[in-house]
Amino acid sequence: MFDKPVSRRQFSGWMLAATALATLAAECSKKKNLGIGIQLYTLRDLMQNDFTGTIEKVASLGYPAVEFAGYGGLSAPQVRDLLKRLNLRCCGAHEGYGALTPEMLEKTIAFNTAIANPYIVCPSMPREFREKGTDGVAAFADAMNQAGEKIKQAGMQLCYHNHDFEFHTAERPSLFDQLLQRTDAELVKMEIDTYWVRHAGLDPIALIKKLQNRCPLLHMKDMTAGEPHTFAPVGQGVMDIMGIIEAGREAGVQWLVVEQDRCEGSVLDAVASSYQHLHRLAG
Repeated sequence: MFDKPVSRRQFSGWMLAATALATLAAECSKKKNLGIGIQLYTLRDLMQNDFTGTIEKVASLGYPAVEFAGYGGLSAPQVRDLLKRLNLRCCGAHEGYGALTPEMLEKTIAFNTAIANPYIVCPSMPREFREKGTDGVAAFADAMNQAGEKIKQAGMQLCYHNHDFEFHTAERPSLFDQLLQRTDAELVKMEIDTYWVRHAGLDPIALIKKLQNRCPLLHMKDMTAGEPHTFAPVGQGVMDIMGIIEAGREAGVQWLVVEQDRCEGSVLDAVASSYQHLHRLAG
């Protein structure tokens, strides 16, 4: 194999180099780029007046994907053609609980299949379920499992998006933990809203780590330092954005989705700043 004898020092050096390369390759694999999208609810005021034009502006800011919260009255083919024209992907869509009921689910699946959406997200647990405590969560979880199975069969994934009320409960386990326990991990995954987790007094990084391979989407938000807390563009508040991204990578997150529920200044400036910050850290 070798023309000349190999010294112990040479062999040790080669082994060290091989180990270093393997470590670097493993780190590169672990550091794979995460997709960046925007929840269009952030831009709802602009979209009421100009749905298509607002999405065009989102594309011009560099966002490669959007998460829908309504379709501006467009049909599925119109949404699909708009995305194609702007070279945008759909990274998810919020569909209210009513759209996930047996009466409406087939129509919801057909629409989302047509726009090539991988993740259908239930944005919240309706009040009629959460007000009934454990019994209500059990009924809601059953409904999510049933919808999630149909959605899975259609080649998509159902997720649940949290606020803070799921954690603000007197009984233990919390509504959130009950929902995790009562839903099938393959049929119902989570879209963790990092702001609302922090607002509930919990550590979003710890929660993301707990949800290994059950959290494909993260809502990326920031929180102002002063009281009362409110929303800030990503990178301009107190949230540990880099820590959240790294935890997401390790937990199997696919998409970082910018959302800012309220903006004090220009919403376009806010989402532009958020994208630039996330692109520097995760792109």
